[in-house]
Amino acid sequence: MTDPAGSLVVPRLLVVTDRRSVSAGRTLCQVISAAVAGGASTVLLRERDLPDVDRRLLADEVLELLAPVGGLLIWAAPATPNAVGVHLRSTDPLPAERPRLLGRSVHTPAEASSSVECALDYVTVSPVAPSMTKPGYGPPLGCHGVGQTVAAAGPGLPVIALGGVDATNAGGFVTAGAHGVAVMGGLMRAADPAEQVAAILAGMAAAAGRPT
Repeated sequence: MTDPAGSLVVPRLLVVTDRRSVSAGRTLCQVISAAVAGGASTVLLRERDLPDVDRRLLADEVLELLAPVGGLLIWAAPATPNAVGVHLRSTDPLPAERPRLLGRSVHTPAEASSSVECALDYVTVSPVAPSMTKPGYGPPLGCHGVGQTVAAAGPGLPVIALGGVDATNAGGFVTAGAHGVAVMGGLMRAADPAEQVAAILAGMAAAAGRPT
């Protein structure tokens, strides 16, 4: 997850946790384990409603699952002290101490444009497709809206498409200019999370002309 200079690399695929969407009979960690088996290596830990101690214990479990692939855990703000990666909501202030990787949620091209001066490493834009998990943020942006957001962010701020992303549309968002995609509820509910992650990665690689 680092480049030759030792800097953290913005992920092409971001797994966003949502334990409430996990199918009955499974745990969140089982879904994450399967996603890692399918090729995922970066997890954004949400679960903000958990008590701090429980959220930290969950983070420790996720870190154990990511360790074999040299993966990265990003905390959705509020983050634990000394978190390597932090993801802010659109209204969150910048942290007093900058983590090594810092991202923010945006929902419009205008919000992406206003984030350029914040020295972020990336932004997620959502929803980009119909989504059960993000129904309250207006109509889906689609590939056209993703392209507009990418243009507003400029070349120095990678955009990750979130909300309703699956294997059928991930490549289209990359073609529209997105650096990568994030998956949440659909992956949590997937019958085979490993297979879905592998298919999404393959679709993005094909769209970008990269090896799978």
